[in-house]
This record gives sequence, C-alpha cells and structure tokens, in this order.
Amino acid sequence: MTDPIYRIAAPEALAAASLAGAYQGEAHDKADGFIHASTRAQLAGTLAAHYADAERLAVAVIDAQAIADLIRWETSRGGEDFPHIYGDLPWSAVTAVHLLKKGEAGWRLPEELTG
Repeated sequence: MTDPIYRIAAPEALAAASLAGAYQGEAHDKADGFIHASTRAQLAGTLAAHYADAERLAVAVIDAQAIADLIRWETSRGGEDFPHIYGDLPWSAVTAVHLLKKGEAGWRLPEELTG
C-alpha cells in the first residue's frame, strides 16, 4: 500500500506523541488493542460516526509503507476494511498533522484531505 492512512485524534494527544516520539493511541484504542485509522475516503464517515460531540480534533497523515508491518486491514463499520495499527505508531511515520474546523454543518476537512 502506497497511499497514506489517517488517524483522527485529540490535538493534545498528537502534540504529546510528537515530543515522545511515538503515539500509543487513546483510551478506545487501548481498549480495542490497536490504534484505529482510516483511509482518505473513510475520514468523513469516521468523523460523523465517532466524533460528532468532539470540540477539537486533528488528523495525522501516516506513511503506511513506513509501518506496513504494524497495519492489519480488518472489516469494521459497514463491512469496509479499515487500517488498524498494532503497536505504537512511531512519530517518524507521521508526515503531517491537520487541525480540523467544526462548522455548523459538522466537521470540515481541509482541501488536502478531500481529494
């Protein structure tokens, strides 16, 4: 897989990971035993399904090739295969972080993430 994958997270969690050198996930990831991620096409659906009540979010763009040995594609919401990261996400695999804006109609993804 050469396309990046994406992790939606609290901005402060990603900031802490950038300082620590790795992202270990948040409470729901730890409970499930893996870090949840999405493809670009799945981002809007993930935001709507799991983050409607959040106030602030960020999206980490992840080089999937750099962590290919940690990713398992597993069937989840709606029968779609989602990338799940088993293990800590090394910060070196994160190529960008985008802060998200929530408008009256819900979350608004930056243009770089909607193509």
